[in-house]
Amino acid sequence: MALNPDDLSYRPCAGFMLVNAAGDVFTGERINKKAHGFWQMPQGGIDPGEDPKTAALRELAEETGIGAHLVEVIAPAPQPLKYDLPPDLLGNVWKGKYRGQIQHWYLGQFLGSDSDINLNAHDPAEFHAYRWVKLHELAELIVPFKRAVYETLVMEFEPLIKNGR
Repeated sequence: MALNPDDLSYRPCAGFMLVNAAGDVFTGERINKKAHGFWQMPQGGIDPGEDPKTAALRELAEETGIGAHLVEVIAPAPQPLKYDLPPDLLGNVWKGKYRGQIQHWYLGQFLGSDSDINLNAHDPAEFHAYRWVKLHELAELIVPFKRAVYETLVMEFEPLIKNGR
């Protein structure tokens, strides 16, 4: 019997859009043996009792080695954003417990240098490569089912990045 997405909840998640001095956005290429070439910003699940901002900074540190002392948090996204998993992934990720994620996003300025980035800071690693991309290239790099979230984030955070951030 196929899973009905309406019977499942959204996984609580937090993510971080990190920009460098040039206003470019950090993206990591996911370690995934089945799908290559998909990049994303650092993000992951919110632990029980953890607030979204703490989770976003923790995920950033785990996935990139960039600690909170190297980040100036500029702003949260105005509201959480949701996405649904495509049918072929429903029931196959997160032990089949969730239909997608509800994500709390934060924008931050990177205060360090590329030498501060360590993709192997946490085991298992999430990314095997990283690059800094122009804001308007971001949505095209993400898996299609998350693209609308990234397009919304670009719209919401662009004014803050262009204003000298």
